[in-house]
Amino acid sequence: MLTWLRVLSDWIWQDRLWFPAGLGWANLKDRDGQVFAKGSDLWVIFPIAVCFLIIRQIFERTVAVQLASLLRVREKPRVRAAPNTTLESYFCNASKFPSQSSVEELTKQSACSVRQVQRWFRRRRNQERPSQIKKFREACWRFTFYVLAFIAGLGALIDKPWFYDMEEMWNGFPTLPLLPSQYWYYMIELGFYISLLFSVATDVKRKDFKEQIVHHVATILLISFSWLVNYIRAGTLIMLVHDASDYLLESAKMFNYAGWRKTCNYIFILFAAVFILTRLVILPFWIIHTTWVYPLTLYPPFFGFYFFNGLLFVLQCLHIFWAGLILRMAIKFLPGNDIVEDERSDREETESDEEDDDHEKREKTKNGFVQNGNGHTVLNNNHHHSKME
Repeated sequence: MLTWLRVLSDWIWQDRLWFPAGLGWANLKDRDGQVFAKGSDLWVIFPIAVCFLIIRQIFERTVAVQLASLLRVREKPRVRAAPNTTLESYFCNASKFPSQSSVEELTKQSACSVRQVQRWFRRRRNQERPSQIKKFREACWRFTFYVLAFIAGLGALIDKPWFYDMEEMWNGFPTLPLLPSQYWYYMIELGFYISLLFSVATDVKRKDFKEQIVHHVATILLISFSWLVNYIRAGTLIMLVHDASDYLLESAKMFNYAGWRKTCNYIFILFAAVFILTRLVILPFWIIHTTWVYPLTLYPPFFGFYFFNGLLFVLQCLHIFWAGLILRMAIKFLPGNDIVEDERSDREETESDEEDDDHEKREKTKNGFVQNGNGHTVLNNNHHHSKME
């Protein structure tokens, strides 16, 4: 078994897959006082991720809670669903959004009216939605990391020639010596994204949950791979571009939870502009162009070249997806709405929603549009109006 694993490892990490012809892992051995990135360095990201998880718990329970109190973040009052064994069993085992036929069946089993069953499910769903304080704490933690990471990354790159001339990313490749600032920038970023994967089960879930998982995995693979094959100069630029806008979105969320609507809207517009500039302009037309086009003038293409740019392409597709959501929010903002909405999440349902839906159904009934052939109004429980989370 060990022999087969060794053979498989030797085949996967053969020089011709990951480096241009004539170059290989032997070129990345430390010599003459120069230190190069090594695969064994990546083991440190796991204790760093654990440290992030511990620091996050302490931060959210102390700093974030105090800041939430200072900004007067308030919980919306929620009416709890009355205990009902029949409805609770259906909610947990069947569906949180019962169909009209299911609602009618549940009215017979629970001795409740249609209106009471609908209201019970609305209130029960609200009980499972995360609180404002929880969402604020998460946004505060992410804001703190992203803003510090952006400042640190900018400080590490501002005096480097490849920050101004993208082609310098490949000057001397693959024998690019590792700088201490690059080492810590990489390890901290990787540790943070690993910690996000560890905590994804308990974090607030949004509509783009699957896309977020794909993003985290692609980011971890991209950063790790760029470390292994010494694409470090390109990797630091890519990380900096991603950190440039994230902290603005998290700060907009924080002000939204605090009820500072105008401040939230202004920051969101700034975030949208920076996001589009960095991820739809700078990343594809400067960085990806340099990683895709320029290396071909120096070396013949090889598998690692396609693998690295393939991961960048996955990230770019996600950026386009999120840019679409951002533009939809911006369009809603332009007429003068008092809040910027986040298309990724469901808003909390209220009793007024039910009254609006009932009124709409009554109007349809008056005009001859009676649903399901009977006089019962149909309540659509799938609300996808949303707020910034």
